[in-house]
Amino acid sequence: MSTGSTDSSGSGDRRSPDPTTRVPAARKTIALRIDPAVYEALARWAADDLRSVNAQIEVLLRRCLHDAGRAPREVAPIPRRGRPRREL
Repeated sequence: MSTGSTDSSGSGDRRSPDPTTRVPAARKTIALRIDPAVYEALARWAADDLRSVNAQIEVLLRRCLHDAGRAPREVAPIPRRGRPRREL
């Protein structure tokens, strides 16, 4: 007969999170006013790199922060581009 309690190890039905699975962090939404010619140049560059304009801007901002020595330590890496790898 089950009493509904878990054993002393605390395993019960709780599962510890898989350390290899990254939970996406909340994204900050901002409005950006930009010259149309600059936007078009960014759009062409993003298309060349197979990224969205938003992703291209984030890559450029991260590079600038890193180069200036101002990149936050706790920032998550940029997700890899393309289709996720198939697990074997």
